[in-house]
Amino acid sequence: MNPTQEQAVWLVTGAGGMLGQDVLAALAAGGERAVALDRAALDLTDPEAVGRALEEHRPAVVVNCAAWTAVDDAETREAEALAINGDGPAHLAAACARTGAVLLHVSTDYVFAGDAGSPYAEDAPTAPRSAYGRTKLAGERAVLTTLPARGYVVRTAWLYGTGGPNFVRTMIRLEGVKDTLDVVDDQRGQPTWSADLAGLLLALGRGALAGTAPAGIYHGTSSGETTWYGLTREIFRLLGTDPDRVRPTTSEAFVRPAPRPAYSVLGHERFAEAGIEPLRDWRAALAEAFPEIHRVHEKENAA
Repeated sequence: MNPTQEQAVWLVTGAGGMLGQDVLAALAAGGERAVALDRAALDLTDPEAVGRALEEHRPAVVVNCAAWTAVDDAETREAEALAINGDGPAHLAAACARTGAVLLHVSTDYVFAGDAGSPYAEDAPTAPRSAYGRTKLAGERAVLTTLPARGYVVRTAWLYGTGGPNFVRTMIRLEGVKDTLDVVDDQRGQPTWSADLAGLLLALGRGALAGTAPAGIYHGTSSGETTWYGLTREIFRLLGTDPDRVRPTTSEAFVRPAPRPAYSVLGHERFAEAGIEPLRDWRAALAEAFPEIHRVHEKENAA
């Protein structure tokens, strides 16, 4: 018999990362029992180690926050990225199939081509243009194939928070050292606070255990949309400085090894099936997140 929701153990992989830390905080606030496994505690590329971890802890829900996130490095190290982003979720899915656990696997907008003109639906055709996107798509397919009834893929994008390097923290730092800042204005997406996504994962996992959230693909991004330029102007506004110090530019000014999606806006229609509210507007989330992110920045600068 599966554990009741009150007795459920949640196992979080990638627990040392920005999202993993926020998932653990959400679980603690929600009164859930959690097992935290960071990279040192669990090597997802080792199927035997993955199997032992699930046999030992017998989780009802596994939240996979572990990933190779160095997008540009994946272009020349795709096999290494695939071992973590593709094989790792496959090993987790196989272990969940044996133990009866639900698997919530965090994925990315990079599985799409990024050339749409309206929000990508959960069932929109995938067509990754980068090695990173290909490796993440491999992980998605492994989860959905192995766990058709208990596998959940949650795609996110433009993630920021207090617990790791990200665009918002970088712009806060640059505001203090640059008179003006040129920022890309031809890539559109949805800035998403990792704490908001953590709360969504908690709600989805509870829905999975209760049988009210169907398995499959969900999109865990904030509502609304903007560009990196628009996001930076909002960051400057929250800092109390002049947003006109931010100047728009194009992607050609910042050529990277891996192509960035020009359009990363994701639709959230599937949450209606699960009875879960999609995430709030990105501006509201950023306004709530910003004081703590700025406090951490100031503390680190003072150290």
